[in-house]
Amino acid sequence: MAEENVEGTEENPAPPPKKGSSNLLVTILVVVNTLLIGAIGYFQKTTMDKMEAQESIHDVVTAAMKEYEKSEDQAPEFGIAKEGEGKYLVLEGFTANLAQGDGPRRFIRLNLVLKFTPDSNEEEYKNRRHQIRDTIISLLNSKRPEDLLISEGKSFLKEEMRSAINTFLIDGKILDVFYTGFQIN
Repeated sequence: MAEENVEGTEENPAPPPKKGSSNLLVTILVVVNTLLIGAIGYFQKTTMDKMEAQESIHDVVTAAMKEYEKSEDQAPEFGIAKEGEGKYLVLEGFTANLAQGDGPRRFIRLNLVLKFTPDSNEEEYKNRRHQIRDTIISLLNSKRPEDLLISEGKSFLKEEMRSAINTFLIDGKILDVFYTGFQIN
C-alpha cells in the first residue's frame, strides 16, 4: 500500500507539447513571408521598368536641341500667299537682352513673320538671313522693357524692323511684320 500511496499522491505530469504543431506554424509563416517579399520585389521591378521606358527630361531637351540645330542649318522657305498679296517668311525665335533700365536685367523672346512683296527673291533672303537676324537683335538690344510693354511701343518696333531691313534688301521689300510670339521677362 505504501507504494500505492506514493503513486496516488503523485500527480500525473502533463504530456509534453508536440513539436510538430509549432514547426508547422513557423513553416507557414516562412512561406507566407517569402511569397510577400517575392510579390513586393516583382512590383518594384515592373515599376522600375516602366520608369526606365519613359523619356527623361534630359532626353527630351537633347532631342529638341538637335531638331533646332538641324532647322537652323536649313534656310527657311518662303510661303506663298494669295496672288498679289505677298510672300510670308517665318523667322526662327529670337531671345535677346533688353537695354537695362533701373531694374534687373530683362530679356525678350520673340517670334516673327515677315511679309515680303510678291517680287521678293528667295535667294536674297538666303544670302542675307544672318544680316536680317542681326538687325532685329540689335534693335531689340536697344529697347527698354517699359517701351515695349505698351502697344505703341510694339507697333513702333515693327516699323523700325521693317525700315531697317528694307535698307539693305535689293529685290523686294518687307510690307509688314507680324508677331507670333512676344514675351518679356
